[in-house]
Amino acid sequence: MKLTKQNKSKDGLRLAFTIDGASEAFVNSVRRLIVEEVPTLAIEDLEIKENNSALYDEMLALRLGLTPIKTDLSSYSLPKSQEEIDERAASCTLQFTLKAAKKGYVYASEAKSKDPSCTFVHEKMPVAKLGTKQKIDLIMWAVMGQGKDHIKWSPGLAWFKQEADVKVNNEAVEFEDFKSKFPSQIFDTDGKISEKKIIELDLIDAVDRVNEKIVQVTYKPNTFTFNLESWGQLSTNDILSESANILVKKVEELEALI
Repeated sequence: MKLTKQNKSKDGLRLAFTIDGASEAFVNSVRRLIVEEVPTLAIEDLEIKENNSALYDEMLALRLGLTPIKTDLSSYSLPKSQEEIDERAASCTLQFTLKAAKKGYVYASEAKSKDPSCTFVHEKMPVAKLGTKQKIDLIMWAVMGQGKDHIKWSPGLAWFKQEADVKVNNEAVEFEDFKSKFPSQIFDTDGKISEKKIIELDLIDAVDRVNEKIVQVTYKPNTFTFNLESWGQLSTNDILSESANILVKKVEELEALI
C-alpha cells in the first residue's frame, strides 16, 4: 500500500491523499474509525446557575455541546467507567465556566477552561445573544467520547472515491449531438471538452456514461482519493495517527481471540 499526499491546508485541518494498493473495505474501515472511534472532548454536563437569555436551558446546552474543543490526546483518554465521569477524573474530564452579563453576543472565547491548551476551537462562534439585564452563568464539564455515541465527539468529516481515468474524444461523430448533455464548465475556450477541467472540477460522475465514444471513464482498481476535514479538535495528522492506532489494537484483539 502506498500513500501520496495531494494537498493539505496551511492550518492542518484539510487533507487529501491517494491510497494505492488497498481494498475498498480497508479504506472504508479507516473512514469509519475516524468518524466513529477517534475520541475528542465535548461538553456533556452543565450546571446552569443563571440563564435568562432567549435560549432555553436545553438549547443552550445543545449549542455548547456541539461547539468543538481542542483536544490533547496525550493528556486525555476515554473514561474506563461511568464512575470516572461522575468523579470528574482529570484523565477524561475538563471543567469550563462561562459568565456573561453584557448586552450583545456571547462568544465561545468568553468561556474559561481549566486547561489552557484545551479551549473552544472557534473563538468567535456565537453561543447566545443577550439583551439588557440578561445573564448567563454556568459551569460545564467536557468529557472524552466517541462519534459512535454522539456526533459531537466526531473529530471531522471523512470520505473517499475511487480514482478515475478520463479519456476524451472531441472528434467523435456524435459530438455535436451530445455536447449539450455535458456540463458547460468542462468546455474550453475553443468549445472542446477538457479532461483537465473534468478532473479539477470533480465532474466525473456528471460525464460518466453520457456518451462513452466522447468521454470514457474507467476506474483504477484498488486506488482511492481520501479526503479528511477536521472540525478543529485535532489536526488531520493526529486524526489519522489515532485511527491507525485504534485499527492496530482491534487487529491485536482479534488475533488474541482467535
